[in-house]
Amino acid sequence: MGAVLRDQVLTYLKERQDVCSGEAMSRDLGVSRAAVWKAIGALRAAGYVISSAPNRGYRLERAPDLLSAGELAGALSDRRVGGTLVCLDSVDSTNSELKRRAMAGAEEGLVLLADQQTGGRGRRGRSFVSPPGKGLYCSALLRPQVALRPLMWLTAWTGVAVCDAVERACGLRPGIKWTNDIVWNGRKLCGILTELGMEGESAQPEYVVVGAGINISQTEADFGPEVAQVACSLGQIVPHPPRRAALAEALITALDDMYAAFPGESERYLNQYRRDCVTLGREVCILQGDQQWTGTAEEIDDDFQLVVRRPDGKRETVNAGEVSVRGMLGYI
Repeated sequence: MGAVLRDQVLTYLKERQDVCSGEAMSRDLGVSRAAVWKAIGALRAAGYVISSAPNRGYRLERAPDLLSAGELAGALSDRRVGGTLVCLDSVDSTNSELKRRAMAGAEEGLVLLADQQTGGRGRRGRSFVSPPGKGLYCSALLRPQVALRPLMWLTAWTGVAVCDAVERACGLRPGIKWTNDIVWNGRKLCGILTELGMEGESAQPEYVVVGAGINISQTEADFGPEVAQVACSLGQIVPHPPRRAALAEALITALDDMYAAFPGESERYLNQYRRDCVTLGREVCILQGDQQWTGTAEEIDDDFQLVVRRPDGKRETVNAGEVSVRGMLGYI
């Protein structure tokens, strides 16, 4: 009850943005004045600056860079994605934990946020560095009732949603390295991982977990010498990076907008993806199993696949394997 009430009091203070009397708060939340006072004390201990005046009440003056349901619940209360939130101090991987909850019957729209990941994952088994308090590590549970073909678009749609969120929170729009890396000036700002769960007997899609890890305040030291060559954070791009809660609100809102549009507004998302994709026009190295070849990325087709022209002029559509952009991100 303590953590739940603390989040409820925080949401109450954030929504009103003015002096809130303890009496009104206790009445509206259905708890005692002593319980409200205790929750206020817990918030102050966590770093929230809350002023108080006799016979008037409490006012939220300043908030630390923390993630909690109380920070976000009010802004997302009417959203399909994010209407239910879980915020954890630490988890192996937000995607892994949400998959476990999906298989246990968790409701569609559940969003899981973590302060840190001890085993953050990317595509093809890669790790994703996720230090505490430095980034936004977020996964959303979707249960779309659509055919398999549009489900394959969701990674690309999520890329557009992440770009929308960063632009909303920071005023700048990053690019997309095909298929799922969000980049700025040739370095990776965010990784996206979408995972599909199938029903065993019918082989029908059961759920999709959409995950994104956005670097916010990491320094070169946080990344380490090897990763620092290919990664960046918002704190290295803008003078004042957003609070994680502000970026989380922007991201979850963008994911909810995306899901509301899916799959009917495919043309809009396809056109935006093509505008955001920085791979086009560049020389790429295609890795497919033991084979490797180079060509020029020319087009994103209607299924978000990459069309590459080989040196002999033949055009080939890449829908599997790994694509790396030479001289851009430094990894192949």
